[in-house]
Amino acid sequence: MKLDTYDHIIVGGGSAGCVLANRLSEDPETKVLVIEAGHRYSWFDVPIRIPAAFLFLMGHPLYDWRTKSEPEAGLGGRRIDHYHGKVMGGSSSINGMFYQRGNPLVYERWAHETGSQVWDYAHVLPYFKRIESFDGPDPSGQYRGRKGPIPVHRHHYDGPPNPLFDALFQAAVQSDYELVDDVNGYRQEGFASFDSNIKDGERYNAARTYLAPVKNRKNLDVVTGAHATRVIFEGTRAVGVEFASGPRKKRTIVKGAEVILSGGAYNSPQLLQLSGIGNAAELSKHGIRSIVDLPGVGENLQDHLEAFIMYECTQPVSNQSIVRKRSYPLTGLKWIIGKKGPAASNHFEGGGFVRSFPDAPMPNLMLTMLTLGVRNDGTPAPTPHAYQINLGPQQPESRGHIKLRNRNPFEQPVATFNYLSTERDRQEWIDGVRATRELMNQPAFAEFNGGELSPGPEVESDEEILDWVSRDAETTYHPCGTCKMGTDSEAVVDPNDFRVHGVQGLRVVDASVMPSIPNANLYAPVMMIAEKAADVILGQDPLPAEKVDFYRHSTTQAH
Repeated sequence: MKLDTYDHIIVGGGSAGCVLANRLSEDPETKVLVIEAGHRYSWFDVPIRIPAAFLFLMGHPLYDWRTKSEPEAGLGGRRIDHYHGKVMGGSSSINGMFYQRGNPLVYERWAHETGSQVWDYAHVLPYFKRIESFDGPDPSGQYRGRKGPIPVHRHHYDGPPNPLFDALFQAAVQSDYELVDDVNGYRQEGFASFDSNIKDGERYNAARTYLAPVKNRKNLDVVTGAHATRVIFEGTRAVGVEFASGPRKKRTIVKGAEVILSGGAYNSPQLLQLSGIGNAAELSKHGIRSIVDLPGVGENLQDHLEAFIMYECTQPVSNQSIVRKRSYPLTGLKWIIGKKGPAASNHFEGGGFVRSFPDAPMPNLMLTMLTLGVRNDGTPAPTPHAYQINLGPQQPESRGHIKLRNRNPFEQPVATFNYLSTERDRQEWIDGVRATRELMNQPAFAEFNGGELSPGPEVESDEEILDWVSRDAETTYHPCGTCKMGTDSEAVVDPNDFRVHGVQGLRVVDASVMPSIPNANLYAPVMMIAEKAADVILGQDPLPAEKVDFYRHSTTQAH
């Protein structure tokens, strides 16, 4: 750390923090500091660069904070592992590399929920285009970006086309679903090949795309292994940040004209609460003096659950061998020599977005095909060949919270998600399992279908399906919403300038500001939010809104 005082102190070097570090330091006269609790990302972090290695990064103590939920009543009292990145780039360094924007109607809803038109689709589209360098087709030229920092690829494994994906798309048609050209374009609803932030067989995380190109700027400092312990206030103005490298290490205070929290859905609300911003009655129980009573801090926690509907494959066409340890040396060698082979893909190469409720304004289920059978912890299917659909309801009603466990900033907060706590959420899972089974038992899969391995044919009734979900479902690691934008009584952040209500000199920019969860993976939406925030913070004119057409189902066309 070169200076005692900075113009901007960014707490968190994850996806949003890397964007802000890049954009806010463009002016050489502006002094920017990034404080990151994880370690510095470098070229030698080879596992991060290998797309298929994400299964081994999640849960690894060097790369993952290994957060756990509290016992979840809706999941049989299980504590759910919640992986998030312990390295520059944050979770973009260990995630599955899905590149999905979410349905345009997500952002129409955000505009309504926040009361600010700057969040409608026309206003976020130019920022989605700004962040990406897409190498696929965009015939109209209206929907995709070509010159952004993030390479986006319509990915496919570099070997011969896998017939299981052909079967998936044929089965989709047989199930009366549409095939679409681009789920990030005009129409999300339907089945298609998926995009990823993979290029030439390597992961491109936020640290690589946004921070690495500017790391030598003299006005940009990055401190790693530094855990923020509280925001320093003078009255109601944030004037700096206190941090330390460990619980028993000396604490350092650095001053700044502005503090920006980008720690994500867990750490941003935790740091606010530790600093005296939150539910005053709850903070008083921990002996924390209230600076501003904001009861919404830590509330509105949302996430996507996922479960694996797995089938035995009767033909040797799956990629099951790559999750068996004896194949690791050859797989690794192919990647090292030419960035080729099964390690060069995330293997989430296609799937679909469908609606299971007639009144759903947009797809509420995501079905992702894997041409192998494997759980998130790396446990493979018990058969020579398998394939699966990762089923994930995308619009949960259930809401949870992040609360302080105690005053120790080095202890993980209490994370309670309240999964499956509403009737609609439970029905969504029942419908989702039945819809997936219908798809996977279409004639297109007949030559490969060796029978259902999970949940298994014995799981038939609504009660049996819900019991299986409660025992088997896992998170897709998409926590958000805990410092939501808006103006209502539970809002934490102003939707127009990201400032925390009731104080000065403090903003939040990360997934926690989302008022509701997108029906997609969160990486691209977080990067879009950070790009928008950078313009606001710099006082620059926003990119002009782009009013383009997008698909609305007949149930929403009148709205």
